[in-house]
Amino acid sequence: MVVQYRKMTVADVETVYAIEVASFPVPWTLDSFYYEMSENQFAYYTVAEENGEILGFCGSWMVVDAAQITNVAVIESARGRKIGEGLMREAMRVAREANMETMSLEVRVSNVVAQNLYYKLGFQDGGLRKGYYTDNQEDALVMWVKL
Repeated sequence: MVVQYRKMTVADVETVYAIEVASFPVPWTLDSFYYEMSENQFAYYTVAEENGEILGFCGSWMVVDAAQITNVAVIESARGRKIGEGLMREAMRVAREANMETMSLEVRVSNVVAQNLYYKLGFQDGGLRKGYYTDNQEDALVMWVKL
């Protein structure tokens, strides 16, 4: 089947939250996702869907002329199918349409798979955030791309 990408809605929050919990050691709260969908005017989230099942999501905040990726996750059973890449490409497309000039993100220094995807998409290293991740104080690599 074909994976489709669409804007996330409030109806998707519970499923997206389940993916978040399964994917990250310190997940966002359910309430934070409801806030993103209902109150954060800067938020734009994309979901990847196949046969009505959400396989992953990508969130971003678009402020003035810069987009910041907040989180990207794909369910374990769908990993390795380039869905994360599709989500990132869609986030970049939406940001360009919204006249964003740059996009940035933080990624664990140990997450080489994700870093390689971001390099493939044209992202560059932008520095380190020491002790950024609260679960183990791992550093984050800041990456950015000109859109």
